[in-house]
Amino acid sequence: MSVREFILSDKKWYRLGRHLVFWLFWGGYFTFTRYLNPVVYMAMGKFPDFWKTIVETFFFLFPQTFIVYPALYFILPQFVFKQKYVRAVFWFILFYFVALLIHAIVLIYIPWDKLNWISTAQLFLTTSTFPQKLFMAYLGSIQGSLTALALASSFKMFKHYYQKSLRNQQLQKENSEAQLRLLMAQVQPHFMFNTLNNIYSQAQEESPKSAKMILELSYILRYILDEGKKNWVSLENELQMVVDYLNLEKIRYDEKLDLHYSFPKNVMDISIAPLLLLPLVENCFKHGASKMVNNPWINIKSELNGPIFSIKLMNGKNENISLDSGRVGTGIENVRRRLNLIYPDKHTLSIKEDRDIYIVDLAIELNVEKSNQTQTSTASGYEYAKT
Repeated sequence: MSVREFILSDKKWYRLGRHLVFWLFWGGYFTFTRYLNPVVYMAMGKFPDFWKTIVETFFFLFPQTFIVYPALYFILPQFVFKQKYVRAVFWFILFYFVALLIHAIVLIYIPWDKLNWISTAQLFLTTSTFPQKLFMAYLGSIQGSLTALALASSFKMFKHYYQKSLRNQQLQKENSEAQLRLLMAQVQPHFMFNTLNNIYSQAQEESPKSAKMILELSYILRYILDEGKKNWVSLENELQMVVDYLNLEKIRYDEKLDLHYSFPKNVMDISIAPLLLLPLVENCFKHGASKMVNNPWINIKSELNGPIFSIKLMNGKNENISLDSGRVGTGIENVRRRLNLIYPDKHTLSIKEDRDIYIVDLAIELNVEKSNQTQTSTASGYEYAKT
């Protein structure tokens, strides 16, 4: 086990180990600073008992968890990392005062005299009235709580932004590799499209059905070559490309396929990473419709609620063929990896398989602001929300 692995790993035992090290370090520091406290020495004429100081440390550290852990697992991930700073401040103040109140109550109601030792807390909690005790307890707990919170939050933020930097580097590397593969694949694309146009013209006379398939294929290829290398495209154009692919498959299956799909309209101002949806749709045909002899069917439904785009793909499958959802195909596995890199903590992808049905659910929190990098024209002129 390396130090880097211990610090960054999300495995259960590494996480528990990090928490244990943190509290041992902070508790040790807290104990020694109180044990060697000159104020106590002057009041007592000697240093307090070391083991009793350790017990006292526990009474101080326990309430600090009521601000440290809400900050680590609620305030930071839900608000600070998402740049919702006003809400972060509100929740921080709320949890902080709750933690201080718990801390003060713990200190006030500990029967220090019955514990038969003089402690630093007892020296400061000698005032008689409850408000005075509460105020002194607040003063005694503020510094320690803030220090523990600052140390834990600093480590959490370092880990978050370091991992984000690693993801960005990995994404840049994969984008560079993808662009290189794309350039290698784009061997004379104009020649390819000219050849397709020639075949299309010839097929119009001899086989109108084949001609229409060639036309739909050309839309898809042009989109992949032109838009696939961009970081972001408009959601509208990405959905239109999916429609083109569905139209291509409808021609191939003719009337044998029961296909229903619906997509949201007017989503030009919303950006999405390119070619995320096509592998999911292709999977419906590859592992569903193409394997069914009788009554193949596919149902695709997507919605846009605020920034959340969701799509649900369902297809029938041969009851005698198991797709093994634990071992998904290369296409979906690539989608999963891209989602983890591009939309970390902003997506959910679930794959379920039953006896005669296969279901894929995807939800992504998209960028609702218009991007200058998005495409401004549709790949073809087809209408949305068809069945």
